[in-house]
Amino acid sequence: MKIKKKFEPIVSGISAAIVISLLAFLTLETSAGIWIMFSFGATVFLVFVLYDLETAQPKNIFFGHLVAMLIGILFNETVGLSFYSLGLSVGLAVALMVYFKIMHPPAASNPIVALFTDLSFDFIFFPVIVGSLLIILMSYLINNIILKRNYPLRWF
Repeated sequence: MKIKKKFEPIVSGISAAIVISLLAFLTLETSAGIWIMFSFGATVFLVFVLYDLETAQPKNIFFGHLVAMLIGILFNETVGLSFYSLGLSVGLAVALMVYFKIMHPPAASNPIVALFTDLSFDFIFFPVIVGSLLIILMSYLINNIILKRNYPLRWF
């Protein structure tokens, strides 16, 4: 049964809450490592509200977060925190996401997070890769099974 339009905002919000709660549980209540990062909040908004946009597709989520965080960590490791490293790292991440057609707006904040929190390359696997994959998997399951939506429109 398809969700009625008037209930979609509520169900989308509950779906986002479920995914973020799962990532938070894995981070805070287990020894499984860090599974969550700030930009994932905006990512779940996209996959449950604007799920039909190109920016909400799995390729964009995964590679957008990966490229942007790599840029942020590279700047952190080489230049360090400064007004110009913040600006240049975000600008480069945005340019690369556009160039490689992996645009994911929430990921544009990743270099800022990497620089302000002094992240290293360990952060790439947990939470960037594993967290992104969990969001994609949960989005697929919730959108298709519960919300009866066709998600994703394309994988690659």
